[in-house]
Amino acid sequence: MALGVGCPTPYAALEGLMRRRLGRECLYVPSCRLGLYVALRHWCPPGGRVLMSPVNDDVIMFVVLAAGLRPVQAPLDARDGSIDLAAVPESDWRGLSAVLTTNLYGNPDPAPELRARCDALGIPLIEDAAHAIGSEVGGQAVGTFGDAAVFSLSKHVGAKTGGFLAVADPGLRTELAAARDALLEPSRLAAELTYAVRPYAEAGVRGMRLVRAARGLLRAAGAEERRDIRMELRPGDLKEALAGEPGLGGFDSWVRVDMHRYRITPGRVRLGRTERLLSGLDPLLGAHREGTRRLLGTSWAAPGPHGAAQPLFRVPLLVADRDAAVAALARRRITTGYLYDPPLDVYAGDVFTDASPHPAPAAWFARHALPADPLRAPQVIAVLSESGAEPASPPERVGD
Repeated sequence: MALGVGCPTPYAALEGLMRRRLGRECLYVPSCRLGLYVALRHWCPPGGRVLMSPVNDDVIMFVVLAAGLRPVQAPLDARDGSIDLAAVPESDWRGLSAVLTTNLYGNPDPAPELRARCDALGIPLIEDAAHAIGSEVGGQAVGTFGDAAVFSLSKHVGAKTGGFLAVADPGLRTELAAARDALLEPSRLAAELTYAVRPYAEAGVRGMRLVRAARGLLRAAGAEERRDIRMELRPGDLKEALAGEPGLGGFDSWVRVDMHRYRITPGRVRLGRTERLLSGLDPLLGAHREGTRRLLGTSWAAPGPHGAAQPLFRVPLLVADRDAAVAALARRRITTGYLYDPPLDVYAGDVFTDASPHPAPAAWFARHALPADPLRAPQVIAVLSESGAEPASPPERVGD
């Protein structure tokens, strides 16, 4: 059933923690991608157009498509992958149904300016803050500028499940909770048991240095869904899905990649572990902030003033030969994830998305960005120094 304001729910403790952090009404969702789908269906009319970043997880593009919307790729600032608002043509602003930020790796998009532009156009601003718990713009938390924002508990928190849909209008809670509940799949004991033992299994694999062997077994069993950075597009199947009615059903094979249980109703084990992890977030954010500060002090950091260090989920270092740097890190058992290359308009083509009017900065950033884990800043710096990794200099911004 739909769960409204004042009703005790299994999610009350988690939602209370996030509500106190943001000062906004927060609705627990099993995954960030499900929360985003609920938000897009609520705020955007079918067939609408959504401005978004082309350097983003492909799953997000498929969520937009599943919601019956057309992705419109924005030009980016090559220094940090944020939306370059000044480079968006007026013709692209007209006819938009919403703007979707990315806050890539925790680097904030220009939220105040985007908020003002959306207000002028009378359209919603939706913030994807999956990477950005703890990031701020002008002293205001990312996720408090938009009509709605989605957060992931799989990133900084490390819960590998769950997220939040935060909204500016608390009066929408009951309606949005009902929409969430209608999409949930029942909890399964086997899924809860797997979730309970997963951290211990992963620790054992790492301790025995069997990560590479484990991945080989996944590939052999056909359980690894990505052979490249981007998942297989399957354009024929995607056209067929787009010809049908909007909804997660027709797009499930794309939306579920990397997280097959993105719609599952959480059990006590998931909720309890997630609550413990979220309760200890502040010291972890402090560690991310310190690691970010160290990485931003290197020659591989984007040039320009940085101000106070954000607690970035990953720090996008800019490296001339990114693939060589990834290989050097891998030799030291440092895995590089969260690569988004090529940009979505190159990956999907103009059949499935509107291309960026200025694609070069996004292509440059996608090719050179090395997402470094700030919690492993000393090791990353040592490996890049020893391997002789050369920094890459970003091109000038459009209009500079």
